Amino acid sequence: MIRKSAEDIIRLGEELFETLTRCELCPQDCRVNRREGQLGKCGSTATLRIASANLHYGEEPPLSGGGGSGTIFFSNCSLFCKYCQNYPISQYGNGRDVTVSELKELMLSLKKRGADNINFVTPDHMLPMALMALGEARREGMELPLVYNCSGYQKRDIIRRLAGIIDIYLVDMRYNDDAVALEYSGCHNYVATNRAAVKEMFDQVGNLRCDRNGIGKSGVIVRHLVLPNRLSGSAGIFRFLAK
Repeated sequence: MIRKSAEDIIRLGEELFETLTRCELCPQDCRVNRREGQLGKCGSTATLRIASANLHYGEEPPLSGGGGSGTIFFSNCSLFCKYCQNYPISQYGNGRDVTVSELKELMLSLKKRGADNINFVTPDHMLPMALMALGEARREGMELPLVYNCSGYQKRDIIRRLAGIIDIYLVDMRYNDDAVALEYSGCHNYVATNRAAVKEMFDQVGNLRCDRNGIGKSGVIVRHLVLPNRLSGSAGIFRFLAK
């Protein structure tokens, strides 16, 4: 994978920021003017908000098995999962507002502390500002692999624009039935949207590749959430992945 330059990353962030006047970053397509303070379905304006930034040792071993994963949890979410383990963050928006410059400094700090990667957790709705901060961090020598840790409910066109920026996609495949997805996560057309996004991710970075110590450097990791009473539709998801 040929990495995009810091300048290209910042430019993409700025371009996406302009679209927040009629936000269509995620498949919810609420089209509100977040730059004027309107709340999207994600519960966010154009203000960058995070819940935490720290070394995390509880991610999948290829991400956190060495010096830890430099996780940055973004507040709010475009899904409304009834079972979310981070409910206060995703649904109540717990956290603090930060500037692009402050987010850049947090990334540089995580690198100094020995992080194996920078891990953007639920970044979709904050993507423009996160990219601007990432570009600034790249300018200052932050070359760690970037993990895009996401729900799998992403627009393929947005994911396509991240080619050359994201090293590792850590992506959920939760449902094989749109009605179940609507009931438990409040989203429409989940299955086709999810599969298109995951396919784009594999097209970009392929299967997971690790160094000699088992630490991931690039590729896709798919998480499948198993729900009671076969609500996840696991067999259908596994058949899709097998193809």
